[in-house]
Amino acid sequence: MSERLPGLGLGLDLTHVPVEPRGSAVALLYRRVGAGVEVFWVKRGKALSFAGGFYAFPGGKLDAADADVPVRGASGEEAALRSAAARELFEEAGVLVAEGAEGLSQERVDTLRRALLAGERGWGALLKEEGLALRAEDFRPAGRWITPPSVPVRFDTHFYLVEMPAHARTELWPGELSEGAWISPAVGLARWGQGTALLHPPALHALQVLGAFQDEADARARLTTPPYCPGYVAQRIEFQQGIRVVALETPTLPPATHTNAYVLGNGELLLVDPGSGDVKQYAKLLSLVAGLKSEGLRPVAVLLTHHHGDHVGGARAVKERLGIPLWCHAETARWLDFPVERLLEDGEVLELAGDVPQRWRVLHTPGHARGHLCLVDERSRAAVVGDMVAGVGSIVIDPPEGNMRDYLAQLARLRDWPVSTLYPAHGQPLLDGPAKLQEYLNHRAQREALILQAVPVEGASLAKVVEVAYADTPPLMHPVAERSALATLEKLVAEGRVREESLQYFRVEG
Repeated sequence: MSERLPGLGLGLDLTHVPVEPRGSAVALLYRRVGAGVEVFWVKRGKALSFAGGFYAFPGGKLDAADADVPVRGASGEEAALRSAAARELFEEAGVLVAEGAEGLSQERVDTLRRALLAGERGWGALLKEEGLALRAEDFRPAGRWITPPSVPVRFDTHFYLVEMPAHARTELWPGELSEGAWISPAVGLARWGQGTALLHPPALHALQVLGAFQDEADARARLTTPPYCPGYVAQRIEFQQGIRVVALETPTLPPATHTNAYVLGNGELLLVDPGSGDVKQYAKLLSLVAGLKSEGLRPVAVLLTHHHGDHVGGARAVKERLGIPLWCHAETARWLDFPVERLLEDGEVLELAGDVPQRWRVLHTPGHARGHLCLVDERSRAAVVGDMVAGVGSIVIDPPEGNMRDYLAQLARLRDWPVSTLYPAHGQPLLDGPAKLQEYLNHRAQREALILQAVPVEGASLAKVVEVAYADTPPLMHPVAERSALATLEKLVAEGRVREESLQYFRVEG
């Protein structure tokens, strides 16, 4: 679909073509403890572009050389995937699962791992030279998951169930992972419930299955048949308990291609920002809600963070299909051509009854839009933040509806609230909320300095200021940049550091 974005004068082709998923493999390492099991999970470093800050299991993408490593009992892709799982398990956890590894000293294992990580020895050569052999039976198929099409980095991941060898030990070395530990599935699920450990659907499903471990065959049967996962793509994404996301394709600013609708609650449900007017898109949201209703959960309202088209496109259809009211701020309501049943104000608390009740604090956060709202969960401090920040792309402040002074004040307010994980309208969750909000404040301060520097004493037009201050931005995006630049100039004018006359901007000296 192609859309002209209102107020920005841009004719952009917004057709979304999902990227092809890359092959990858994960080792689901477990050990028997009493009548149950423990699993070895890792926390991915926050700086990683994919799933940074999430808890997961040792794994990664296939290397071309993985296909050259023989695996007894497997061939072709199945061999390459097992080779990758074995290599990643060794690199990330220090566990070498191979025939003959039991005869190696721990010192020798560490030396080999160090050489592999440093690129001094290839994986296949290392195994051959040490007289080690990979066996398919050590890596039992335990499911396949494909990253949803809305995500810019995608993987086609095969999971393998691996029992911890008696001779091995786990050890996390400094690198891409920030944590690694043995944990009971029940404890992992409790942390997911508290919002202190975010999980993608494969990891959540694995913990749920292994939490009821009977034997390996039963576990594998349930691991390979996850519910709500047609074509290996998860239809239920619940990064922490009671916060579900459905990414809907919308006419939004690139590089974003989707707007996140959120379904909040563990009994009563609140639907936030059903933004796509395309019936094929909002049907995804309705399908999720129908499944939750069949399990005894009940939608109570649609809530809008603000009035922009990529947030409200499906609101009327969704509220009418479900027969529920619409809630938003008064400044949002005046833009809508359909009824609003409740006007929300700053400081209100929205209580959602359920097995685990939720209390969402409403914060009025104008800046991007006059009626912009954020929601903060009083228990976990997770925040649904609309367009305050983004997991992909940037936030445009577009006067007169947008106001830079208000926006910066609300960024600081959210940072100090405090909050934990931020759930934005575009892109993936942002785990360290205060740090991300401070990053936005720093970025805006740096951009403001560039804009002020680009304003000459003798005066310049807005376009000329943008040309200089946004030299690091592709010219195609300069019309978008002009809107945020104008908002910054209005702030500088209000502060007396710039004056405006006949659409020319002059830096005030002194």
